[in-house]
Amino acid sequence: MSIPATQMRPGMIIKHNNELHAVFSVEHRTPGNLRAFIQAKLRNLRTGAMFEHRFRSPDPIDRVIVDEVPMEFLYADGDDDYYFMNTENYEQTHLKRSTLGDAVEYLIANLQIKVSFFDGVAVGIELPQTVEMIVVETEPGLKSATASSVTKPAKLETGLMVQVPPFINEGEKIRIDTAEGAYLSRA
Repeated sequence: MSIPATQMRPGMIIKHNNELHAVFSVEHRTPGNLRAFIQAKLRNLRTGAMFEHRFRSPDPIDRVIVDEVPMEFLYADGDDDYYFMNTENYEQTHLKRSTLGDAVEYLIANLQIKVSFFDGVAVGIELPQTVEMIVVETEPGLKSATASSVTKPAKLETGLMVQVPPFINEGEKIRIDTAEGAYLSRA
């Protein structure tokens, strides 16, 4: 199934140069007077090699259809092991950080996701469009700054850093777009 490069998301499995690759991170860039492009970090599923590739926005990407099993994120054990539970038969699956890539920054307890299996081996996850997380660290908010384009950095419960409007305070729950890693709204 072909999709345009602009619809690539972290966690997807694609076929590139006749090899299967997991999409680690995706960055949409529009440099000055040049055409927009997609800078993607890919991991070869056979060799484990990581590399970056630049796709033009309209390039067709071959998305590989894998078995997607609905699961729930349980917990992280240390910095490298992440545990998921199958919501149908309650079996647990564990994945390494090297398999998950940037998707680990969006994993919060009880998050409903889909784990992708290819030939019986877990190869990645598909995140929901949005995730709600709590702001754990940011500068104090300004009451009067309600309609400005000014932003400030905020650290979320998973360690993810995003730019938020000045009226967001510590302890608030916000909605994050998992494709761009950007603030959407208060939750």
